[in-house]
Amino acid sequence: MSRVARQPIKVPKGVEVMITGEDVAVKGVKGALTHRLPRQVTVTLSGDTLQVSMADASGQVRALAGTTRALLNNMVTGVSAGFERKLEINGVGYRAQVQGKLLSLTLGYSHPISFAVPEGITIETPTQTEIIVKGASKQQVGEVAAKIRAWRPPEPYKGKGIKYAEEVIARKEAKKT
Repeated sequence: MSRVARQPIKVPKGVEVMITGEDVAVKGVKGALTHRLPRQVTVTLSGDTLQVSMADASGQVRALAGTTRALLNNMVTGVSAGFERKLEINGVGYRAQVQGKLLSLTLGYSHPISFAVPEGITIETPTQTEIIVKGASKQQVGEVAAKIRAWRPPEPYKGKGIKYAEEVIARKEAKKT
């Protein structure tokens, strides 16, 4: 059996897990998420632990079991604690501001950029140069943060652009004459 799939998933208090056929639904304080299981993988709930098992031990099924376990663990973590991704804006005149369900970005283009915040995601701007993306789905939080970063990725010469807070930009030296 996969080493990852062997590990049980602890379900914290306040989180409900419902398994119906091939669907697993997880509901908690931060929201509700669902996942459809592959045919070769089964999930059992006993007490406050989830256990992933597989039909046979072939390589692809082992990989599916490990992936399923990781996805279910992310769902349980997401509905109980949530996920967040921090972005930093570097550049003169670059700024961000949340107006209702719109994120307004000024990134040196001739026009401001309006980004519609998807359902299930909250965006905060504690300062004009910081963006915090929060949500229950790890995949959706990462995707929204990547879409925001894609408007002006950091460039290596001056470091201007939108970068993840933990990201390190490898700076290049300017061309010499």
